[in-house]
Amino acid sequence: MHPAARLLPALALVTTLIAALLTGLAAPAAAEGERAGDFDYYVLSLSWSPNWCAVEGDAREADQCDPRHDYGWTLHGLWPQNERGWPSYCRTGARDPSRRMTAAMTDIMGSSGLAWHQWKKHGRCSGLAADTYFDTAREAYGAITVPEVFGKLRKSVRLPAAVVEEAFLQANPGMDADMITVTCKADRIQEVRICMDRDLGLRRCGADTRRDCRMQGALMDGIR
Repeated sequence: MHPAARLLPALALVTTLIAALLTGLAAPAAAEGERAGDFDYYVLSLSWSPNWCAVEGDAREADQCDPRHDYGWTLHGLWPQNERGWPSYCRTGARDPSRRMTAAMTDIMGSSGLAWHQWKKHGRCSGLAADTYFDTAREAYGAITVPEVFGKLRKSVRLPAAVVEEAFLQANPGMDADMITVTCKADRIQEVRICMDRDLGLRRCGADTRRDCRMQGALMDGIR
């Protein structure tokens, strides 16, 4: 047998192993259907409502974007997070929230539909009952001081994303730069994400959460 022919099975095995390793490396950080309550910390996500409306909400004719509202930083969600990756759509015996319960979150989340979605994807992973999860999310939202300057933003401006982070750092003594990250989408400031321990104390974010937007001219639409 030619020496090259004897190498073919070994090469095939190496190719298979490399493909398997690459598949493993490419696996997403998030899985689905994990056990509820098995996580390391929370990420509190705040969304700049005028930008969300400009990118998505207006096209949906979302009530959140109606001119009668004046939403600024709204609660996008309170997300159970691991040091690496995050759980979602967890297995839980907890009952889903009632319509009354999700509607009660509209004042800080903008819509009951968002509240329902956040429960389904993230809240179930908290290991809490639905009402307790929403109470915890409200408490976390209330624990963060939103810089007053944003409440006065009635005209669109462009600014470095780092300015938004610095404003939150100055308004919240005890918050360090590794506890917060600012994200961008479609040339705009999207969210401020703040890391909290399970008792809602500020804590350092995991490496895969710290992905600061570095735009120097990110758009912030004015409050309507």
